[in-house]
Amino acid sequence: MKRNALVTTAVLALLFAAAAFWLVSTSRAATETPEYKVIRSDGKFEIRDYPALTLAVTAMDGSDMNSGFMPLFRFITGRNETSEKIGMTAPVLIASASGKRTMSFIMPGKTVEKGVPKPSNEKVALENMEPSRYAVLRFDGGRSTENEAKAVARLKAWLEAGKLTAKGEPMFAYYDPPWTPVFMRRNEVMIRIAVVR
Repeated sequence: MKRNALVTTAVLALLFAAAAFWLVSTSRAATETPEYKVIRSDGKFEIRDYPALTLAVTAMDGSDMNSGFMPLFRFITGRNETSEKIGMTAPVLIASASGKRTMSFIMPGKTVEKGVPKPSNEKVALENMEPSRYAVLRFDGGRSTENEAKAVARLKAWLEAGKLTAKGEPMFAYYDPPWTPVFMRRNEVMIRIAVVR
């Protein structure tokens, strides 16, 4: 009886360790993120300078995350001209312009250095983002239209109060996989701003 209890405990401990390893290895902590320089910090608001980035971009069908995610995921898992696997990065970027939403994956530094392979799917395009300054607000909760609208309103009010000039539409940065508990997620809204010399 004691032996069965020990075996059961050992198996449960092993399963727990495997689950914990999987969660950590697929979490934000194990994922490459772009480096940026914080110019100013004000609670959950920051002004950041980002370097040039290479993005894989695709159109989204409204707010359906899978419509954007799956073409990009297939691209980084080998659906490209060299059948190369490309590392997943964070955050996933969601932008809107003229009523159209796009999703972007940031290409890892090592992949950019050796040359990003051309996507095989015509729905995926490679784009370069020039070095830019962004006003950023970290916000809580899950991905929802309501949460995004509130975050945009707060960031725009902060920009107005600080007499900062926006140079584009809001962009959302989501750092965590969907299975991450809502209270642990890192979500941000970003607006490009003019650099005052």
